[in-house]
Amino acid sequence: MGQPHQGEAAGVEAGLASGPGAEAAGAKVGKPTLGVGMVGYAFMGAAHSQGWRTVGRVFDLPRSPVLAAVCGRDASAVRAMADQHGWAAAETDWRALIARDDVDLVDICTPGDSHAEIALAALAAGKHVLCEKPLANTVEEAEAMTEAAEAAFARGQVSMVGFNYRRLPATSLARKMVDEGRLGALRHVRVTYLQDWLVDPQFPLTWRLRKELAGSGALGDLGAHIVDLAQYLAGEPVVGVSALTETFVRERPLPGGVSSGLTAVSATNPRAGGVGTVTVDDAALFTGRFASGALASFEASRFATGRKNSLRIELNGERGSLAFDLERLNELSYHDHTEPGTHAGFRRILVTEPDHPYLEAWWPPGHGLGYEHTFTHQARDLVRAIAAGRRPEPSFADGLRVQRVLAAVEESAEKNSVYTPIAV
Repeated sequence: MGQPHQGEAAGVEAGLASGPGAEAAGAKVGKPTLGVGMVGYAFMGAAHSQGWRTVGRVFDLPRSPVLAAVCGRDASAVRAMADQHGWAAAETDWRALIARDDVDLVDICTPGDSHAEIALAALAAGKHVLCEKPLANTVEEAEAMTEAAEAAFARGQVSMVGFNYRRLPATSLARKMVDEGRLGALRHVRVTYLQDWLVDPQFPLTWRLRKELAGSGALGDLGAHIVDLAQYLAGEPVVGVSALTETFVRERPLPGGVSSGLTAVSATNPRAGGVGTVTVDDAALFTGRFASGALASFEASRFATGRKNSLRIELNGERGSLAFDLERLNELSYHDHTEPGTHAGFRRILVTEPDHPYLEAWWPPGHGLGYEHTFTHQARDLVRAIAAGRRPEPSFADGLRVQRVLAAVEESAEKNSVYTPIAV
């Protein structure tokens, strides 16, 4: 998610769609173009820009993405971002961006409170939509977005949610191995996503700590990722949860300016009264049950001291196990339980071969990829889905499924961890 979205000033124009934006996106002569307009320009905006700018130069695509326009409230800041990342034009009102004739796809990288409004407007205007996770701040918003996406698909438009960790070669390979039956019947899934950027109680009250903007805290920010990844790898939905959530620091200094990514500065001296109330969770811990009866455990925290961006998942089945660690993102651990015990055990798979997912377009074996490549792969899959007229994954319906799990976690936590079923 990125910067707040709305603004009243007129659009700030610079360049043409065939200018620096087109070149940066790798537009190729003779191919139909796909004009991309992005709303939001901070952390996720930069990551998405990297994906759009790179994808046409790496993969052979049926349409050539063009970085048509980027939108943000601050005219000078969004213009600087456009120049840095190769966007041809800048806007300060997302409605003006949607109305542009050179925008075929709207990429939403704003805080969650604006996802529904922007997505619904873009779909109504005939645009394709990519929306950052979580899909919305409430189940009701997500339901409306999914309904609109289904209606738009009948008109030839597609919509996708940006769960980028699906796009790692290692997690994509893990899904393939599960589909092939390498694990057999699933028994356990355990997954954690841990960060520590909120440990300092003087870290300011940015939008990510305000429920009206973010929807929830670590639950939506980190928990959405691991719920989606668990359901994706397992190939089945979570049907019930029992949860605990906690807010460890309930008041924080007000912010002193625009935050960038996971950094910000305080505006005032807390002793002088310049503080605000944290209205989201700092950590969420919950157990769950999959439709097959497999059990799951989830932990999401922004207070795990020493953990910067630690996502780990392990799946145990009757025939084997798979484990993935984001800090070793070019590797997958696999145990084949059908082998004799005398030499069985977890083995390391280096996921860098050209016949591994996505890697046909990259480097020789042994040369690893990084976090930013997930956004290039995301753009590849979306462009191909648009050209083929098929639903991309994860769809808005997938995003709604995650949203229902998040809502059930909050409900369970409010009711002293009572087991809470989830409609499938």
